[in-house]
Parts: sequence; structure tokens; C-alpha cells
Amino acid sequence: MSTSPGRVVVAMSGGVDSSVAALLLARQGYEVIGVTLRLYAEERSDVAPLSRGCCTLEDIDDARRVCAAIGARHYVINAEREFRSAVIDHFLAEYERGRTPHPCIACNDMIKFSFLLDRALAMDADAIATGHYARAQRDANGSVRLLKAVDPTKDQSYVLFGLRQDQLQRLLLPVGDYAKSELRDLAREAGLGVADKPDSQDICFIPAGDYRQFLTLHREATPGEIVNVDGEVIGAHQGVDRYTVGQRRGIGIASDAPLYVVRLEPEARRVVVGPESALYAPGLAAEGVNWVKGTPPDGPVEATVKIRYKAAESPAIVEPTERGANVWFSAPQRAVTPGQAAVFYAGDELLGGGFIAGPLSSDAGTPTQPTLTPA
Repeated sequence: MSTSPGRVVVAMSGGVDSSVAALLLARQGYEVIGVTLRLYAEERSDVAPLSRGCCTLEDIDDARRVCAAIGARHYVINAEREFRSAVIDHFLAEYERGRTPHPCIACNDMIKFSFLLDRALAMDADAIATGHYARAQRDANGSVRLLKAVDPTKDQSYVLFGLRQDQLQRLLLPVGDYAKSELRDLAREAGLGVADKPDSQDICFIPAGDYRQFLTLHREATPGEIVNVDGEVIGAHQGVDRYTVGQRRGIGIASDAPLYVVRLEPEARRVVVGPESALYAPGLAAEGVNWVKGTPPDGPVEATVKIRYKAAESPAIVEPTERGANVWFSAPQRAVTPGQAAVFYAGDELLGGGFIAGPLSSDAGTPTQPTLTPA
């Protein structure tokens, strides 16, 4: 009679994080199946390895060797068509709308925790696992909480806010309890060969790191006006999608004081610029909100909120609405950027999150107080 805790499909990129995730699960007795998703690859000899994106032949070979070392099967699944539709096309469409997307969130939502989970279930797997730095904790009532990683410098919970309970029930996050240095030590001790492999730095389908060049290759620029906050035309631009809220460099307007992109008006083909003070907002409206517990709170809750991946959390009140949520900060926040994610936390627990629709001004009202709902 088998004592294995089950079969798990591990998403393996060929990097140290997913490799050690597979190692840890194998040591726990799981039947591990490594799967490398071929999402997007640009095999170019003139580009440095760290700038070639994901899914290179080298990455696939690294994942295959790790699986051989731990006694696991390894497969490559071509998901390029799904990735283009769910991630790349979405990326281009968001910029066309004057928004600044985070493609890793779309990839997680539509590929790693949707497409891959479906394939894993077809392989009779009990769960999937990734090398994300976060923790999934099962409560006594059977629901799963999503927590930050133990290592705050590597925490990736921000990009996982879209996970639903049905997905969390089948998700393992083995590396969330470790620091990066510990993972490298584990890989080295196990002789996996990826212990010193550098982390990838760029968006996988923009290996040179220049998203404007990528947009230029895939979209025809639509010129328009640059106006100040008073509506006065002060210049011209070659495409709204080449700008993002908070941007200072590359505006091309001479001014006595620094100018920043305050907002984008894609339908009018306008880029609105102004002083840095115009970037601050007391709140934001979020849409497409997912609450990790499965249902929104009954009323406003106190939380800390991140509005960018690298941003610090800010104390706020989060008020559920019909369209998603309104977030009111204890102190105004700089460059509230449509298309980015606003993610809500209570301590280490991720409550939920959504996509920023736009900033809210102080005259938009404030949530009812003091009837705050416990997070």
C-alpha cells in the first residue's frame, strides 16, 4: 500500500526556486512530475542569456536534469498560443487603453493556475506546485489562507492575489518558508546544478527589457497632444501607450520645474503632465477584485495596501463596492497607476486585491465609519 501523500505537478522553469520546490516535495514523499511550460522563447545568439526571456532550451535542459536527479518524470507542454492570447495580447491591449499592466499577474491567473491546473488534473495529479515565495496555510475549517513568504525581500504574494479557494485547495508553495540563500544551499547540497543560476530580471517576452520597443514592433503609434493640468497644449507625443503615470524622463517638454505624467486620456489621445504634487491621491478605485476567502467582507476593513510590486504597504481602509473596492489611504499615495494591482493585507495574510481603475479624489466621499469589519 502506497504511503505517498499524492501526485503533484511542479511548474519548473529551470531556475533554482522551482527546482528546490520539486526537491522538497520529493523528499516529503510526493510523486513529483516536473512540467516546463513553453510560453515564449526567442533563441538569439546575439543576446546575453539573462536577456533571452524564459523557456530557452538551456532552461528546459536544466529542469530535465533536476527531475532526473530527484527521480521525477519531466514533460514540456507548449502553451505559446494560450500565453499569447492571455498575456501578450492583454499586455498590448492594456497599453492601448492607457493603462500599465503587470504581465506576471495575467500569466499566473490564466496560465500557471488555470491552464496548468487543468493539465495537472488530466494527469490525475492531486495538486500543483510552483516556486513562488508565498505560503498557503489550511485553516481548521478547510479554507486556505494565502500568506507572505518568510523572507520579506523575496515575497511574491502580490502577484498571487487572483488565486481562488478552489485553486488554493490544490496548490503547494514549498519555498515560501525559506530564504533565497537557503534554497541555493539546498540545491548545492543535492547537486542539482542550478544552485548558482542567476534570477531572470526581465519580462519574459521582452528580453531586452525595453517595453516601448516591443510596443513599437507590435503596434502603430498614434500621435496626439501633451497638455498641462489646466488643459493647455504644450507639446506633442507619438503614442499614449509610450507613457505611464509618474513618468518624468522622456516627456520632451522644456520646463522651469520638473514635469511628470499625471494621467493618460487614450480616447482623446492626450498625455496630461504636471508638477509632482499632482501625482498624489487620497484613494483609488479597484476593479476585478478577488477576495481570497471567496466572499467580500460585509463592510469596510482596515488593511495595508500595496499599489505596485516594489511599493511599501500603506495603511488604508478598503471598502467593497459593486464594481470592486474603494481604497482610502491614511496618507495620499504617489502615482496611483491604472492597470497596476492594488493588493490588500492584514499583517502577513493576503486578503485580496484588484486592478487599479484610477485614483479617487477627496470629494468622492469616504467609507462609513466607525463600523469596520474584522479582516
